Amino acid sequence: MTASSPSLQELLMRRISGYALEQPFYTSPTIYQLDLEHIFYKEWLYAVPACQLTKAGSFVTMRVGAYEVVIVRGRDGEIRAFHNSCRHRGSMICKAREGQVAKLVCPYHQWTYELDGKLIWANDMGPDFDLTRHGLKPVQLRNVAGLIYVCLSDTPPDFESFAKMAIPYLEVHDLNNAKVAYTSTIVEKANWKLVWENNRECYHCSSNHPALCRSFSLDPEVAGVSADGSVSATLQAHFDRCEASGAPARFRLGGGGQFRLARMPLQQRAVSYTLDGKAAVRKNLGQVALPEAGSLLMFHYPTTWSHFLPDHSLTFRVTPISPTETEVTTTWLVNKDAVEGVDYDLKRLTQVWIATNDEDREIVEANQQGIFSPAYVPGPYSPVQESGVAQFVDWYANWLERALAPLQVAAE
Repeated sequence: MTASSPSLQELLMRRISGYALEQPFYTSPTIYQLDLEHIFYKEWLYAVPACQLTKAGSFVTMRVGAYEVVIVRGRDGEIRAFHNSCRHRGSMICKAREGQVAKLVCPYHQWTYELDGKLIWANDMGPDFDLTRHGLKPVQLRNVAGLIYVCLSDTPPDFESFAKMAIPYLEVHDLNNAKVAYTSTIVEKANWKLVWENNRECYHCSSNHPALCRSFSLDPEVAGVSADGSVSATLQAHFDRCEASGAPARFRLGGGGQFRLARMPLQQRAVSYTLDGKAAVRKNLGQVALPEAGSLLMFHYPTTWSHFLPDHSLTFRVTPISPTETEVTTTWLVNKDAVEGVDYDLKRLTQVWIATNDEDREIVEANQQGIFSPAYVPGPYSPVQESGVAQFVDWYANWLERALAPLQVAAE
């Protein structure tokens, strides 16, 4: 954005609901920075499944904008998060994406921290140096039925409404007794909002996702929910069957549209995301008794959508890394007692979503390139096929408007 460009407030004011956003929302470094400051630095962000941190000293790292975070399981079994910055001169402590350590040791000058963040050793700092005042800075963390969320803000927003809604749906999948079968991380050369917009519709699926469409239903009777929250009789019957078997299923939307849960049916006779629609894992993950329960679809803006099936689960994490680059991490979870090569074949388990992710990468990268064109003009969303995209964009715009309102008042 230049001095002659419209301000973000002006762009938001002239936005037309039901239409794509204007070019700067997808290209501007200024707006990207505002997205970080007002959304990613303040909201609860999905990080990892808790089962990825298998024992004391297991850690993972993640970067969100300018922030480096390390998440580690302590000797007491608790999972904690800290800013991955030494309290001496700021060096990054854990440089690997994940690993196993006995202590958190800064590689620069060997300052050593216990797994709970307390500083326990710092050489030659003088007799008056107080170890207790130099522990690692904590990051807010919540564990929701086996899914770890973090918040970079010292004054995090409400999380209880999401947790209260999500826990009954997630508990039946027993994620705390899962293990990571595989993790895939790709970089999509597109703005994070385009990644989300693509996820929030399947208008493109029949012509772009041949593997996914073998199991993912495109039948309008069961594939979506109306804007008013109403569902077809066919979908309601599916919800009722699932709930009668003990698996919460009905459509729930909360947090002003920030999060949603619904257990949606797959293609007729399909029970999992495989090329033949059959289960990918012999040992189920959780207690969903109905094989044709489909997939619990959950999203929580701005960082995750996930799929929870009777036999396995998938989590997706969206992390912006530049105005036109987004990291997408997909994790496949299976029963901790399932044995690769015996209870599941890794290629069969992962091939549908590895292919789908790569197809989506091509789609959003082409979308980003087209938006760079001076000829780009925002077009209308399909009210039949793209109501989910409109819902996401409305959430995003409304969120920014609320965040910017105090700044606008202060400037007047």
